[in-house]
Amino acid sequence: MLLIKDSLIFTEDCHFEPGSVVIEGDKIASIILDSEPDAKDKLSQAEASSPDHIISGNGQYLIPGLMDTHFHGCVGYDFCDGTPEALKAMAEYELSNGVTSICPASMTLSEEVLLGIFANAKTFCETEGSTLCGINMEGPFLCESKKGAQNAAFLHKADIDMFKRCQETSGNLIKLVTIAPEEPGAMEFIEALKDDVILSLGHTSADFDTATEAFQKGASHATHLYNAMPAFSHRAPGVIGAACDAAAQPGSNLFVELICDGIHLHPSCVRTTFSMFGDDHIVLISDSMSATGMTDGEYALGGQKVFVKGNLATLENGTLAGSATNLMDCLRTAVTKMHIPLESAVKCATANPAKSIGLYDSYGSITPGKYANLVMMDQELHLNKIILKGAEI
Repeated sequence: MLLIKDSLIFTEDCHFEPGSVVIEGDKIASIILDSEPDAKDKLSQAEASSPDHIISGNGQYLIPGLMDTHFHGCVGYDFCDGTPEALKAMAEYELSNGVTSICPASMTLSEEVLLGIFANAKTFCETEGSTLCGINMEGPFLCESKKGAQNAAFLHKADIDMFKRCQETSGNLIKLVTIAPEEPGAMEFIEALKDDVILSLGHTSADFDTATEAFQKGASHATHLYNAMPAFSHRAPGVIGAACDAAAQPGSNLFVELICDGIHLHPSCVRTTFSMFGDDHIVLISDSMSATGMTDGEYALGGQKVFVKGNLATLENGTLAGSATNLMDCLRTAVTKMHIPLESAVKCATANPAKSIGLYDSYGSITPGKYANLVMMDQELHLNKIILKGAEI
C-alpha cells in the first residue's frame, strides 16, 4: 500500500482540496479529504495499516497523470518509425514529463506502411514508460489544400474497408480518425463508423454547413482547432463555428483539440476558445514531433524534412510541422502565459482526453478504482513526483 499525505488533490469535480490518497496495487483505493468530518480517523487507520511507503506532499498539487491523445514523436523517434525501440523511447520520455498515458498519432502514408506501424503498436509492451492506450489515425483521409505537414502523395479518399483493415491489424487500438468531411465518401464513412471509432474533423476545407452535417451524422471531435482548417469569420464560421454549435447541444460529447505551445495559437485565441466552448469540451494536445526533447536541427515527419529552432518546427516551405513541446510544457504555457485557470488546464489535459477516447472509466481522474497514475507539482508547476499504476517513478 502507498499513502500520499498532505497534498492539494485535484478532485473528480475538478478543483483542489487538501487531503490524502491511498493506493493499493495499481489502483486508487480511497481518497481522504481534510474537509470530511472523520478525515483524521480515516488517515490514522490508513497509517495504522502499515503502508509500504508514505509520501508527504507538503501542500503540493496532486493531479492525475496527463494523457496526450495527439502527438507524433519525441527524443528523435516517431510513432511512424514502426519499431519497438521508438515506442519505448517515446513512452519513457513522456512518462518523465508527467504524461502517463499516450495515444500517438500516425501520418498520411501508404496502407502498407500504416499496417506495419499499427502492427508494431499492437505488440508493444511498455515496461518503464507511459501506457500506450490507443492510436490516433491522422490521415490519409484528408483534404489536399489543408494537408499541412501531411504527405500529399499518400492522401486517400475515405475508405471504410481500409480503415477496418487498419483497425484489425492494430488490435482495435485506433481510437480517433481524422477526416475531411467534404471529400468523396466522407459522410458515408462517418455514418458507417460513428459507433466504432471517434471521428474527428481536421485537415479540411469544409464550410459551416458541411461541418455541421458531419457532426450531425456522428463526428464528435475536431483536430487541432484553427490549424489546417478555414479561419473562423463573421460570415464564414466554418468548422470552428459548427463545432461550437454542436458542443452547445444538451448532452454533447464533442471535444476540440488545442495546441498550447505558444506557436500554433495566440494566447487571446486560446482564452476566447475557452470562453466559446467551456472547459468541458477542450482537449489539450502537444502534436509533438521527433525533435521534442532534442536540440535545434533537421528532423523528419512523415518522410519530410522538418527544421526545428526552439519550439518552432517547420517544413522547408515554412509550413508548421507539429510542435516541439511536450504536453506538460503546453499545460504550463496555458496557465502561466495564456492565463487559463490551472483547474481548467489540468482538466483539459487529464479528464477530457480520457473522456474523448472512451477511457474515463480507468484513466483521467483521482477516483477510487481507477489506475493510480498521479503527478505531484509544486506551486510553480515543477514536477516533483510521478506515480505510474501505483509505483513511484
